[in-house]
Amino acid sequence: MRILIATDAWHPQVNGVVRTLTSLAGAASALGAEIEFLTPDGFASLGVPTYPGLRVALPNRREIARRIETASPEAIHIATEGPIGWSVRAYCRRNKLPFTTSYTTRFPEYVSVRTGIPVSLGYAVLRRFHAAASTIMIATDSLRQELAARGFRKLGFWTRGVDTGLFNPDSPASLDLPRPIFMTMGRVAVEKNLEAFLSLDLPGTKVVIGDGPQKASLAHKYPEVKFLGEKKGQDLTSHLAAADVFVFPSLTDTFGVVQLEALACGTPVAAFPVTGPLDVIADHPIGALDTDLRSACLRAAGMSREACRNFALERSWENSARQFIGNLTAVQPSRSLQPALRVAGRSAVQG
Repeated sequence: MRILIATDAWHPQVNGVVRTLTSLAGAASALGAEIEFLTPDGFASLGVPTYPGLRVALPNRREIARRIETASPEAIHIATEGPIGWSVRAYCRRNKLPFTTSYTTRFPEYVSVRTGIPVSLGYAVLRRFHAAASTIMIATDSLRQELAARGFRKLGFWTRGVDTGLFNPDSPASLDLPRPIFMTMGRVAVEKNLEAFLSLDLPGTKVVIGDGPQKASLAHKYPEVKFLGEKKGQDLTSHLAAADVFVFPSLTDTFGVVQLEALACGTPVAAFPVTGPLDVIADHPIGALDTDLRSACLRAAGMSREACRNFALERSWENSARQFIGNLTAVQPSRSLQPALRVAGRSAVQG
């Protein structure tokens, strides 16, 4: 099956959506599916003042059509609700082509935090966007219940996985820091609710891995916290494996793949009892959930690292890819896209 995934989030961004899509493509290829991506690459872009370093693509209708027809996909999936997503949605509706979407980011809450725009207005826009999809893929049952209560329909499951080969406990970094080490990782931005963690009175050391618009101000406000910047690959893995507890303070993530990545490194998780942690951690002895985040951190510190690793080993990207492909297979296209002259390589789609 040839699958085209349209996404506004792409490299060099470092976030859960990009990691999820990259991992999905690798796992799907092993199952015989060919995934290409229609990304912001090659389009003009506009900087976003509230997100330094982040640029939003400005796609045009003709180029979107060219890239889709060059890819000649048998199925189309829209991963994000940005300009790329809206443009591909419009193309599909004009050409009466079915498509699926996924709900991966709480944009209404994120936008409300930064602009004051009511959350209800944000959800009204997203309902309209996703209503045209054949299936809206969501990662957890709690998110399904929440979106259903907000009027979303045609909800289907697409769980997440973790690369247990890359993320492993075998070579922890040598961190010369007082223990226990409480670590968080991700974009350093207001919507990640990092101050709920950084302001805690905890023994040992608090560590932040990642970069973002709040990094300078938070580093100034919390000089005792170690901000180690962005890390990737084995460097990231070794740091996650060196932590005693992975702290996930977000209240707005729909899943939080970083939880699985930490668990795969043998590190227990502390989080609030909200969508994402409730579905990943639940009542498994691999982390602690509490409205008192300090209490959760202290309880998680005594949990079995072996149990964390074993839990992650059961959650492969192959199973996630099978579920994703199954959702697409269930969609019967009303007509096939007309093949166009294919340009060699993936650059035909990415520009």
